Amino acid sequence: MSRAERYANLAGVVVPFAGVLIAIVLLWNSWVDGIDLAVLAVMYLATAVGVTVGFHRLLTHRSFAVDPWLERTFARLGQLSVEGSVLDWVADHRKHHAHTDVEGDPHSPHVGHGSGFSGLWHAHTGWLMETQGQADWKKYCRDLYEDPKMKAIGRRFPWYVLASLLIPTALGFVLHGFTWQGAVRGYVWGGLVRIFLVHHVTWSVNSVCHYFGSRRFDIEDRSTNVFWLALPSLGESWHHNHHAFPRSAKHGLKRWEIDLSAMIIGGLARVGLARDVVVIPPERQEAKAMKREKVAV
Repeated sequence: MSRAERYANLAGVVVPFAGVLIAIVLLWNSWVDGIDLAVLAVMYLATAVGVTVGFHRLLTHRSFAVDPWLERTFARLGQLSVEGSVLDWVADHRKHHAHTDVEGDPHSPHVGHGSGFSGLWHAHTGWLMETQGQADWKKYCRDLYEDPKMKAIGRRFPWYVLASLLIPTALGFVLHGFTWQGAVRGYVWGGLVRIFLVHHVTWSVNSVCHYFGSRRFDIEDRSTNVFWLALPSLGESWHHNHHAFPRSAKHGLKRWEIDLSAMIIGGLARVGLARDVVVIPPERQEAKAMKREKVAV
């Protein structure tokens, strides 16, 4: 990883955190209202769906198919999350699946960085200064690498970072009556705070969901299901289920396992915008289930 890449990633961690500190001050001074929270919620959902439905289930695992225009739309939404270019994200995640919790995994809490807190730190944030974006595009995401339009989207990632901050700033400015205070509030809540939340929920799947939680399938890696992350992660925290069946469009395999991303994919399929949705039948799940459910420690 180059020094410029490391500094850019460091800024991506520190600047949103600074925004959260500013937001605490704004809260203390009652400088937040329903408009600010609505901008935060809309930006969170749009960019998180870009990651969970777009980057992950569509582009990384091909759990379903859509027309090219919609595929590129999901890629753009994913880049607005400020988690790296679409090619970097997909290549890193496919490499994670190729080497899960063994040497070569970009962000395992169990390999190369000790155990306990040091391993969790690496999986959550430390990997951003070492291995993020270093997976070979030609090896791990050749399909995207050979797509000129997808490569063009990836090359424009810095502009998406700028747009990710300008869009909520503009929304705050307009919705608060064309005031500079509204612009600042949009920038802080819909921009910095939202990026902070999306980042740390995503990174928690890398760290927490390979360390704490439940397991029920007979697989070799140390992935886990973490129920309390299901809503903010839009279903991504049923991570053990996902590692058992990586191509499944649905990660919440039991009725009570809430999976908002799967609901969105199902909705797209019902209106004809998604097709070839991968579904894992109950008999395949039973065949891979452990004799007893175990809890990872």
